[in-house]
Amino acid sequence: MEILKKVVPGLSRAAVLWNSANPALVFSWKETQGAARGLGVTLQSHEVQGPKDFAVALAAIAEERPGALLVLQDALANQHRKEIVDFAIQKRLPSMFKEKEWAMAGGLMSYGENFAAMYPRAAYFVDQIFKGAKPADLPVEQAAKFDLVLNLRTAKAIGLTIPDTIHVLADQFIE
Repeated sequence: MEILKKVVPGLSRAAVLWNSANPALVFSWKETQGAARGLGVTLQSHEVQGPKDFAVALAAIAEERPGALLVLQDALANQHRKEIVDFAIQKRLPSMFKEKEWAMAGGLMSYGENFAAMYPRAAYFVDQIFKGAKPADLPVEQAAKFDLVLNLRTAKAIGLTIPDTIHVLADQFIE
């Protein structure tokens, strides 16, 4: 959220599109609310629970004209990735996602775990289990590497200039 605020100067309102039927996203929504409060950004919640909800939610977002769009992803949102990304570009709405595939599909930016960096750790845990370790005895680890991906083509299409302070933080650019 902090990166989005730096990319969109004066951001005061952001729409959040999310699946409220997904318990994991309920937690993400609460965390996003806390981060937004700390940055002085008001969030507009747009809940979807099935495929038919997207058209209604996107129409409401278009009508409210927020300064940015944040999507909390899950399998349901992934099924509508192209529709969501195309909507954000068409409405010239800066958009932020967690998974880099969304930035690669045309979203403005993503910031999230680098899954490739997590695979060796997953292999380690599988190896430990095969050697007899009880899964409950293995430590829980958080991701150690996060990637910021910027889609410069989308930034240009929506008329947004990415500040140099964000450019230097980016791990990957899509041009």
